[in-house]
Amino acid sequence: MNHNPSPKQYLTAAVLVFLGAVFVSTKAILVKLAYQYDIDSASLLTLRLLFAFPFFVGILMWHSVKKSKDLPRLKPKDWFRIALLGMSGYYAASLCDFIGLEYITASFERIVLYLYPTIVLILSFVFLKQKINKNQIWALVLTYVGVGLAFWENLQMHLGDNVILGTAFVFASALFYSFYLLGSGVILPKIGTIRFNSVAMMAAGFGMFTHHFLFIQTNLFSFEMPVYYLALAMAIFATVIPTFLIVEGVRVIGPNNAAIITSIGPISTIVLAYIFLDERLGWIQWTGTLFVIAGVLLITLRKSV
Repeated sequence: MNHNPSPKQYLTAAVLVFLGAVFVSTKAILVKLAYQYDIDSASLLTLRLLFAFPFFVGILMWHSVKKSKDLPRLKPKDWFRIALLGMSGYYAASLCDFIGLEYITASFERIVLYLYPTIVLILSFVFLKQKINKNQIWALVLTYVGVGLAFWENLQMHLGDNVILGTAFVFASALFYSFYLLGSGVILPKIGTIRFNSVAMMAAGFGMFTHHFLFIQTNLFSFEMPVYYLALAMAIFATVIPTFLIVEGVRVIGPNNAAIITSIGPISTIVLAYIFLDERLGWIQWTGTLFVIAGVLLITLRKSV
């Protein structure tokens, strides 16, 4: 973090984080639009990573040349750790998320996925023995009551089994992503954000390509053309661009300030789902959404106290 950013630097970084959060929120919308063209979740995720892969290879090569004198050499165990975290955060988490989106709305998916800071808090308590204070306990209660309200409304609107299954997959996605965040916090300062992100995404790509080859085996070039446009848009606007926008913003203003700004994510998804998917939220889910955002912000901001 830049400890003394100028007002102009702070504003620029804040805008980068805001744009990154909005770009990320387009992912669920693009996935839902692609599902209209009879494509399975694994094939769609494979196409997303296939289109994103060359960008991360190019970024890694450019960064390695530009910063060659400053970058520490990585040991085999470092490469293994990054690959393992990438498989958790961008292969397993993304696959569960895409499967979940087959069953639940984009708006509700974003609310469940936004639970990941609370899961990180709980995992830190279980594995790192970090204490949870009274305010964080109330924040956890507030957050999960909010998800419960949104879940209840979705049960009333849709087939119960589908909502339960979809919610379970998206929650698993948040869990895998939380393990990724917990592990990256240890290794990331050592190797740098750009190199870490690029290698992690490339590992996830290899994982997904292998998964598709072994278990799916559909012809990736047999879908309707809109699928490829949507997958390309997902790769660029919901994967590559927001990854580096948010990273650069966090570098200047810090993770806690960035957390406040990225809370726009669920709201952005709801608005985009209303415009492009004609999704409508009742007052119960709106209330639940606000509870979740408030609880997550309380947990995130308490880390700086």
